[in-house]
Amino acid sequence: MKKILLLPLVVSSVALLSACSQEPAATTPTEQNNFDAVYNSITADKIAPPLKTLASDEFEGRLPTTAGEKKTLDFLVSEFKRLGLKPGNGDSYLQAVELMEITADPEMTMTIGDHTFDYKTDMVAGSKREQDQVTLTDSELVFVGYGINAPEYDWNDYEGLDVEGKTVVILVNDPGFENPQGGKFQGTTMTYYGRWSYKYEEASRQGAAGAIIVHETAPASYGWSVVANSWSGPQYGLVSPDKGASRVAVEGWLTLEAASRVFTDAGLDFEEEKAKAMQGPYSVSLDQSMSVTINNAYQASTSYNVLATLPGSETPDEHVIYTSHWDHLGKDDSLEGDQIYNGAHDNATGTAAALVMAEAFSKLTPAPKRSVSFLIVTAEEQGLLGSKFYADNPIIPLDKTVANINMDAMNVLGKTKDIAVIGMGKSDLEEELTMAADRQGRTVAQEDRPEAGYYYRSDHFSFAKVGVPALYAKGGSEPFDEETAKYRKRTSVIVTGCYHQVCDKFRDDWDLSGISQDTQLLMEVGYLVANKDSWPQWRETSEFQRK
Repeated sequence: MKKILLLPLVVSSVALLSACSQEPAATTPTEQNNFDAVYNSITADKIAPPLKTLASDEFEGRLPTTAGEKKTLDFLVSEFKRLGLKPGNGDSYLQAVELMEITADPEMTMTIGDHTFDYKTDMVAGSKREQDQVTLTDSELVFVGYGINAPEYDWNDYEGLDVEGKTVVILVNDPGFENPQGGKFQGTTMTYYGRWSYKYEEASRQGAAGAIIVHETAPASYGWSVVANSWSGPQYGLVSPDKGASRVAVEGWLTLEAASRVFTDAGLDFEEEKAKAMQGPYSVSLDQSMSVTINNAYQASTSYNVLATLPGSETPDEHVIYTSHWDHLGKDDSLEGDQIYNGAHDNATGTAAALVMAEAFSKLTPAPKRSVSFLIVTAEEQGLLGSKFYADNPIIPLDKTVANINMDAMNVLGKTKDIAVIGMGKSDLEEELTMAADRQGRTVAQEDRPEAGYYYRSDHFSFAKVGVPALYAKGGSEPFDEETAKYRKRTSVIVTGCYHQVCDKFRDDWDLSGISQDTQLLMEVGYLVANKDSWPQWRETSEFQRK
């Protein structure tokens, strides 16, 4: 692998801290030299060993509640102890997360009107309820447009509706995606209201018995095969005090072809009804009913988040929290040949970066004014469950959590001239990000595909939902030089093709300078926030605000 030298430091830490603080930072030449040395200690050579360890076959793909988890937890705890970080949960580094695994029997059919739809071919369905069998019989279908109730956008598809006992049929994404000139929501940039998870949650709040989303590849940003494969097999959730009774009984998807048939049978044209739903809150009865029976196998299990803290030098009760997820998909004994989903890129990279960053923070003299904590969570791949559990059961009080900075699937494609912000414009954490990027001679840019809603697909989102300003940023799309561009073109094909596949392995020819570049940058963002007088805030246009 070609070694690429790090960019020289072009702005001192003193200047950066003075620029972003309401009063001059208490710095000396010695402190500045210490920060610069720590910053430069974050290198590709430091990141490679923990990355290689976490992605090794020995860790068996790091599936929660398996032997691979035990090895992962032991490794992470031993590393945080070695670095001198304090246990984040009393005298323990671990937070227990109670998971519920529910597997629906694939031998199911769904009947709507006179049509029977087949599992994975025409539809998928499941239930979050902890019951052996969940049945809906002749549940009336109601089309509720995008299924959104958003007062800040003056939009409520459920206004005046009583959907108790009924099944709602919902469009994917939000009204801005296919009508960006209509001034609805945020145009092609997906909001939280466009995510499938929100749609099931809102249908549950409205008292519906079932919720079915119509799949379309462009607004969903993925094909039907992703839905069919992701929704079949074991599905994880958090153990619920009410055993899932507050959720709709049935959650599912229909293919576009199957949904169009349902609308036709109702004497309606799907495209015409969707066009109406784009213009404003909309609902209409489909004059048909749905029946489906789901047989479940379910069992509870316990997994763990890891939390380690570097206490602050002045206000240790206030914390900047970095997140990454340690879990991946485990192994599949039914496969021939390679059976282990090593998860090197997703997300041994982010976890390794967190360890190297923790070591850097531990060497700062003095320590940042506020505490810096590292939360390495479980079950991200099962729906952000570890971070969701933490956000619902915070060890560090939310009113003492200053900000969250997330690291997931970091840049193995070499250094870039830009840094991509996922969910750009949501919080003023981007001010510190811009300062840190300037230090590296980089520009801050919006992610390539804001319409895909990636801001809602990683662990920072769990913090955003409870009001904590959360930043997710990583290497952009502009290669550092021509040689990096060639490497990037070659490697991106492999990385993309190996997403959630057994070929997501550590590769000796990976150029990890992009990870070290981004780790340096994100460390500085947290350092600036930890020393700044004021707390970061959400922008007024964001759908999130501090609770």
